[in-house]
Amino acid sequence: MAADHTHVRPWRMITRRQSRKIRVGKVEVGGDAPITVQSMTNTLTSDAKATLEQIRQLEEAGADIVRVSCPDVESTAAFKTIAREAKVPLVADIHFHYKRGIEAAEAGAACLRINPGNIGSPDRVRDVIQAARDHGCSMRIGVNAGSLERELLEKYGEPCPEAMVESALNHARILQDHDFHEFKISVKASDPFLTVAAYYQLAEAIDCPLHLGVTEAGATRTGTVKSAIGIGSMLWAGIGDTIRVSLAADPVEEIKVGFDILKSLGLRHRGVNIIACPSCARQGFNVIKTVETLEERLAHIATPMSLSIIGCVVNGPGEALMTDIGFTGGGAGAGMVYMAGKPDHKQSNDGMIDHIVELVEKRAAEIQAAQDKADKDAEVVAAE
Repeated sequence: MAADHTHVRPWRMITRRQSRKIRVGKVEVGGDAPITVQSMTNTLTSDAKATLEQIRQLEEAGADIVRVSCPDVESTAAFKTIAREAKVPLVADIHFHYKRGIEAAEAGAACLRINPGNIGSPDRVRDVIQAARDHGCSMRIGVNAGSLERELLEKYGEPCPEAMVESALNHARILQDHDFHEFKISVKASDPFLTVAAYYQLAEAIDCPLHLGVTEAGATRTGTVKSAIGIGSMLWAGIGDTIRVSLAADPVEEIKVGFDILKSLGLRHRGVNIIACPSCARQGFNVIKTVETLEERLAHIATPMSLSIIGCVVNGPGEALMTDIGFTGGGAGAGMVYMAGKPDHKQSNDGMIDHIVELVEKRAAEIQAAQDKADKDAEVVAAE
């Protein structure tokens, strides 16, 4: 039911900017690769056990890439254990001290988040680039409006898109001069207007992959709104190859919001997409409580599928037409269950949640089995 219909609905079409492709460990970023979702740990990296536990939570939530800060030698020492046991590629966040970058590359980092201009002398920059090359690391040039170079602030008077892009291109030129091209760039600000304008200019100026984000977006609710506006508008315009939603919250929430943004634009699907009405006096059951419970009960499902939960028959049947499974409230304490858009059977409100969970789990298993078979058949064909 969630098939791509952009060939008959051109107004849903998003044409992605053509960037070159790089690798962050086993994960491709840019080109025709899926847009990846990442977050960052907030534990002390020197505490390998706590950091790995948080990485496990992020992996379970669907993170493609996880960033880990490496501010000191104790952190890079622990990073070796962390990188060895993590299932997803790790980005080592490096600021100022070039030795931390070399140590992180040697310890198993898949990518170094670094600004070459902050590292120091040309010799130090060359040594970090060589370490990245020797150990198969890519790099991310991370420009933030709040930490622009003094000479750029003097030139432009304040953080602005032109200053951010000039900073990014200056850093990129350092890598390019050393014939190193496995890098992506971010130009983030806490102001979504500034962020979007900077990315638009950068997208025209260079062909490397772009890492999107509105930095320091805020707490869960306000940060989600701000990120959805900023990141969403760029993705809608076809800009962006990997995203990080920056929230003052549990990092797992960043992954959830990131996938929700991608799902809303039809760019990537993971888990159950629940379509629900806001509820009103016509509702035949408690829609809000039901949806909250279903989100919790279905959080373990990674297979992409859709579920509509509508309180009454005004919009319920129409929404159910477009979803894998639907439930529409009716009268006398019962509602109608829809399967693949068609009325299938009635279900009492009392046992509704358990019944829907059972149906969703069964349907998800069927979808996954069909996908696994298709993938296996494709591998056989490719091998012949």
